[in-house]
Amino acid sequence: MPDLPWFVYAMLLGPLGLVLVAAIVKTWQVREARNWPQAPGKVITSVAEAREVRVSDSDREEGYRLEKRNFANVTYEYAVGSRKLRCNRISIGEDLGNFEVAEKLAKYPAGSIVTVYYHPRHPDQAVLERDLPKGLWGCLGIGTAIALGIVFGSAFGLNQTYAYLAHHVARPDLAGLVVGLGAFGLVIALMGYGVRRQASMATRWPVVRGTIKLSGLEQYHEASEPGERRGTEMFGKRVTYTYRYHNVSYTNECARVASGSDAMLKKLMARYQDGATVEVRVNPDNPAEATLDTSGPRRIAWLLWGIAAIFAALAMFVATRGG
Repeated sequence: MPDLPWFVYAMLLGPLGLVLVAAIVKTWQVREARNWPQAPGKVITSVAEAREVRVSDSDREEGYRLEKRNFANVTYEYAVGSRKLRCNRISIGEDLGNFEVAEKLAKYPAGSIVTVYYHPRHPDQAVLERDLPKGLWGCLGIGTAIALGIVFGSAFGLNQTYAYLAHHVARPDLAGLVVGLGAFGLVIALMGYGVRRQASMATRWPVVRGTIKLSGLEQYHEASEPGERRGTEMFGKRVTYTYRYHNVSYTNECARVASGSDAMLKKLMARYQDGATVEVRVNPDNPAEATLDTSGPRRIAWLLWGIAAIFAALAMFVATRGG
């Protein structure tokens, strides 16, 4: 195994550890829910709705921003003793939005009879599904093996590359810099490939009509720099669009514009007209995912490839010229 500091491996494997911990917690919750009593229930409402979700944003003083995501709002009614209760939670798993919205609405249409599993001590807490997704731990096992292979394989490969370059570059003491520049360039190039591939797939998505919606004026402060009492006051607007696909309504965000002055913000927003009709390309496999522009990601891909080429050129320069 390459002789790297322990915290390097901790940083690389940290996200995997968090995923596994979350899976263990959810598995425990599912086991608890298996003992919950059940009651017949009836779906009262089954509609798609857009909700505001907090998303981490280190550039803001609050540390988060709000983002609209699509959810399936399946509200059902059930009785426990003499109490009539309502709930809209479908499963034990956390619903982060923009996932299987149409499938959930089709599975639980309004008026359908369902089996409700409720917490014996807190009957207002209930679910319709108390099983983990099929194959979850199998997928996690395969994913863990792949992640470990990538992390340790990459570390071993970089270590071997360093050992080889140390004997072949003009200045052996700069071999580590050459490896670092090359690795960064490769990662950025792969990111560009991913963006370009996604943009190519989007060009084949079906097209529907959508409507632009502008948010009200948003006022917030940027995260303050060390030594500052408070960050710069900013004004912003969100540009969203609504569309329908297979009789289900969705909302997506296409732009978020911010400026230090209200007047400048109005100039920046001139290209967006509230209520304008636009063409929306919808992912048929997940209709909550859509885009208005497929050329933008392509430009981003070329930009990433250009940056990757710069890193590659720097690595070549250091390797051949020695500084």
